Amino acid sequence: MRPFTFQRIQSLDQASARKANDGHQCIAGGTNLLDLMKKNITVPEVLLDITKALPDQIETTAKGIRIGAMVRNSAAANHDLIRSKFPLVSKALLAGASPQIRNMASIGGNLLQRTRCPYFYDTTLPCNKRNPGTGCGAIDGENRMSAIVGYSTECVAVHPSDLCIALAALDANVIIRTTDKKETIIPFKDFHRLPGETPEQDNNLPVSGIITAVDIPSNQFFKNAAYVKLRDRESYAFALISVAAALELNGNKIVQARLASGGVAHKPWRWYEAEAFLKGKNATLETFQKAAAIVVKETKPLSNNAFKVPMLKGAVEVALQNCLNA
Repeated sequence: MRPFTFQRIQSLDQASARKANDGHQCIAGGTNLLDLMKKNITVPEVLLDITKALPDQIETTAKGIRIGAMVRNSAAANHDLIRSKFPLVSKALLAGASPQIRNMASIGGNLLQRTRCPYFYDTTLPCNKRNPGTGCGAIDGENRMSAIVGYSTECVAVHPSDLCIALAALDANVIIRTTDKKETIIPFKDFHRLPGETPEQDNNLPVSGIITAVDIPSNQFFKNAAYVKLRDRESYAFALISVAAALELNGNKIVQARLASGGVAHKPWRWYEAEAFLKGKNATLETFQKAAAIVVKETKPLSNNAFKVPMLKGAVEVALQNCLNA
């Protein structure tokens, strides 16, 4: 780890202004950033501790719920309001990392964590995300964990978060503060980026932007929501495939459906065509199987991860069935 200057920041205005400077990096929980610093992937000259500047409350709003960026993942997962009205968020959080890491990790930081692609983490290997222009080692190399949709020739890495899959499914909004001191709202679907020709850019957060909160609109999915995560081991492992599913039902009729996945793309991935298919259908196994078939039609696996396609299909079917037993 390279030497750096450590500064404690007391206000959002100060955090935004300092972050805009070259070589300045913010830290909250630090559960991902410190790993990146140890491996010299991220090498800030100045580390800004913003834990005292960020909101750490969970509160209701006129349109739903607001989760402060400094709320710990464990606190959000176990909050009564989230468990009762937004259980998909709680289920996704509890599927991620370990209890110790959830106790440290922040909601805002969760959105900013970087891929766990082995080519990204090994500085001796080529990686366009870490070192633009060096090539993507995974595309023709070890790509078992890599994307099956939405990738480019520049990058096949996948987004690692579980929470973000639930937030994508629930049409959340990211609340941001910049140097103009105004509150900016970015729809969650527009916050993270696909790799395209600039895989080094994970998201659309402005240079001076500080995530202050996440807003989730009220919905009727709290009775029928499920999160399925398939991984190499039961704990402390990133998803090979994950599925966030939520249904709004009128009797056995599906009024609305939400489906999103992790482990498949550079960003949390919504299955909009399958959601549209489910709307108005009866909530039956046959319906769920057809929706899963629509999902996998979008995929294009790489040389070593074709196994993800039937895994994804099964996970979608199971997640939708689990919605009925939530």
